[in-house]
Amino acid sequence: MTWFDVLILAVVQGVAEFLPISSSGHLVLLGALLNVKDESATLDILLHTGSLGSILVVFWKRIWALLWSDRRVIPMLVVGTLPAVLVGLTLKLQFPHILRNPLLTGCMLLVTGGLLLSVRWLPQGHFQYTQFSLWRALVVGCFQAVAILPGISRSGSTIVGGRLLGLKNEDAVTFSFLLAIPAILGATVLALKDLRDSQPSSEELLLVTGGALVAFVIGIGALLWLIRWARQGRIEWFAYWCIPVGLLTIFAWQSGYGAVGG
Repeated sequence: MTWFDVLILAVVQGVAEFLPISSSGHLVLLGALLNVKDESATLDILLHTGSLGSILVVFWKRIWALLWSDRRVIPMLVVGTLPAVLVGLTLKLQFPHILRNPLLTGCMLLVTGGLLLSVRWLPQGHFQYTQFSLWRALVVGCFQAVAILPGISRSGSTIVGGRLLGLKNEDAVTFSFLLAIPAILGATVLALKDLRDSQPSSEELLLVTGGALVAFVIGIGALLWLIRWARQGRIEWFAYWCIPVGLLTIFAWQSGYGAVGG
């Protein structure tokens, strides 16, 4: 991959990881569009390390509270992570091709759009995430597990899951990204292992580091944007991006462009 490829992918990653439009889906589509065939750990590093850093910066007060006043939330995060671990490992080991399929991505973007639009019909929540129970955390974790599929937004699905279970808007966003920490951390460790095993060159390491830094900076802005819109009740607005992109992807595939990046 070139520096241009990495820069574009990093910017898309930084924006789409946190806004509810599916970073994995957009990376699949962009990889096909740019004809990026890289199957090493480079994209995984871009996907995880920058994103994790953004979460730690924006939510550092909430994370610090987990170690002191909000310790009861930690078991909820553990329970909520289990479904994603099981589904993610199964797909990666048994059906890795699914995670790079543009047509599936287009269809799942429509699902994400539908999930986001459903928010307008959900009643206002009254729970704070610190009042959550283990079974509710498990249910939100199942929403996160579904988002392993490219095109299903992890943040969108878990925020909708939290809202369904009675969380306030901002608390649903906060719990969504606290829940992302163990999942992203685990994926980062696996990606670093893959990167070490592949014995990358110094140029590849420089690409990875530069891309992660770009994704980190862009991700902070995207997170703050999402929090502001959650307070204003605008989460559903992101559906008006997901649905047209999904339809365009399906149309392009059916018109014979699906072989690109295939």
